[in-house]
Amino acid sequence: MSQRYPTTRPTDADRLQELDLDRRVDPDRRADPDRRADLDLPTELLNLPWIDPHNHAHTLSWSDRERYALSGCRSMMMVSSGYHWTPYKPVEASDVRFLWDDAINRRTAIERNHFFEAKLGLGIHTGVRIEDPDDLLAAMDDYCALEEVVAVGETGVTPGQHVERWDVDEQQAVVGAQMEIANDHDLPVLLHTPNTSTESKRDYRDGLGVTPGYEKNAGLGADPVLDGENPALEAVQRDVAAARDAGLDEERVVASHADANNTAYLMDETDCYLSFTIGHSWLIGVDAADVADAIDEYGPERIMIDTDCANVLRTDPYAVKRAIFELYRYGIDVDDIRTVVYENPRDVFGLAE
Repeated sequence: MSQRYPTTRPTDADRLQELDLDRRVDPDRRADPDRRADLDLPTELLNLPWIDPHNHAHTLSWSDRERYALSGCRSMMMVSSGYHWTPYKPVEASDVRFLWDDAINRRTAIERNHFFEAKLGLGIHTGVRIEDPDDLLAAMDDYCALEEVVAVGETGVTPGQHVERWDVDEQQAVVGAQMEIANDHDLPVLLHTPNTSTESKRDYRDGLGVTPGYEKNAGLGADPVLDGENPALEAVQRDVAAARDAGLDEERVVASHADANNTAYLMDETDCYLSFTIGHSWLIGVDAADVADAIDEYGPERIMIDTDCANVLRTDPYAVKRAIFELYRYGIDVDDIRTVVYENPRDVFGLAE
């Protein structure tokens, strides 16, 4: 039954009411989304649980972790590998062990305080040269036997290091050894895939680093160990080669930081999963639109989203929740959204089971 609005003059609501009456006469007018007044909006997206398969939430503040909980995070994998938190360069094996131990030490309290499941990824990051990596590899077997450890990583060949170069073949050997350990423990591997960042509109003042949102002494970067036409993609290809040499099923490999430079290779030439990092889109230029495009082209079956939130970056714990709504606005079906933000990370990493 039609109604009139008691407004001083006609408003949008009156016009929408007229369109609704017109559609009762001509149902075909529903085909024009710009003229629809009665959208059947999926309110289930408001309460859709989601999983973050790559963050460093144990380095964040209590308030940041609470934001994960408030926005519906059901489970997360906190990655403790990373040279950012070690004060010494080059990094020694004992420094990395400290990072692993710190995450293990704090995990239970994080779960208790925020109600989401918090599991761990442990690995050897190659962003800085690590002395005595064999000591870490020898210890990793016992760590991977822990129930709270659900993946090896993040790891992967890195074209350029902080402070000191790490020979690319040595890197690949360490990455491959981790993949062998993962295979022995039936664990997936999370890759750190190098990004090809978007062009900056302007350069920052000399001495301020890459950007004010990234607390890294960029001037201490070492000369790249890969200098070919596309070193970022070559690094990913070396990672895949290492997985194959280790006998690790490619469906057990998740390439985080997926972008336009590596998506086609990973989707067309491997069986790896892709995880698009959207927690700091201002830095790498990847956002929900890129995820939607990938779903349109390849389907949702091998795609995930992560935040990669860490205390060295300006990041957004609400990023996945925002992306859930954005994906729907971009035309992605609700079932596909659920596959990407919940079911895929659940099944690959054994989270929220």
